[in-house]
Amino acid sequence: MIDTGLAGRTVLVTGGSGNIGAAVSRAFAAQGARVAVHYLARDTPVPEGAVWGHVTPAEEEAHRLARELGHGSFAVSTDLSDPEGPSRLVGEVVERAGAVHVLVNNAAHCESPDTVDTLTYGSLERHYRVNAIAPALLTSQVVERRRGRESLCVVNVTTDAARAFSGQTGYGTSKAALEALTRSTALDLAGRGVRVNAVAPGPVQTGWMDEELVARVEGIVPMGRVGEPGDIADAVVFLASDQARWVTGQVVQVAGGHAL
Repeated sequence: MIDTGLAGRTVLVTGGSGNIGAAVSRAFAAQGARVAVHYLARDTPVPEGAVWGHVTPAEEEAHRLARELGHGSFAVSTDLSDPEGPSRLVGEVVERAGAVHVLVNNAAHCESPDTVDTLTYGSLERHYRVNAIAPALLTSQVVERRRGRESLCVVNVTTDAARAFSGQTGYGTSKAALEALTRSTALDLAGRGVRVNAVAPGPVQTGWMDEELVARVEGIVPMGRVGEPGDIADAVVFLASDQARWVTGQVVQVAGGHAL
């Protein structure tokens, strides 16, 4: 890309301090953007018998990353499972940076077991609060706080498990809801010049796959390798860039052909 048009813009990346989120934050900073790196400051209690699929980096790591990014980037914390969390988060970012030009809904909740036989009300609620409800409220908040026709776009990070993936019922269906949100908000906001798109990652190595699993995944991914966080980050930056100025309502699968 010759000029992404992102220099000087403020990008809010939820879950922006670890793994895919950190790669996304770095990719925007490389384009000259100021990044608000969201993180969860406290450890959420894990219910008995459940295992969290994603580990939140320490607070110090989020602030260290923000300093590394430069361009006036900063770290900001909120619990997105809290009904008031999205409003507080956007309010703080706007207060510190003046605006949000790009919202990347990357933060996710994933836990196991997550099968039809093990579903509970609590597990479904935890998945939907972070993976579907919070992105909807964050989108609403950034639109509400937009000044006039100021540049604004949203990129949601979903998963190819939203199509069908055994053993991830709550996670997959909550991400499918996020894909539906992408299409509905894109239609609602197109007339106001706000674009909404999504990236659906395939199996990405963020430390959760051992060598044996990597070999198995490589055997089922048509392009013959697992994904890297940078693969996802590059797609997110493209959808937020001026090069994608006439693209909205799309879910772009970045998965090497997996789960087509």
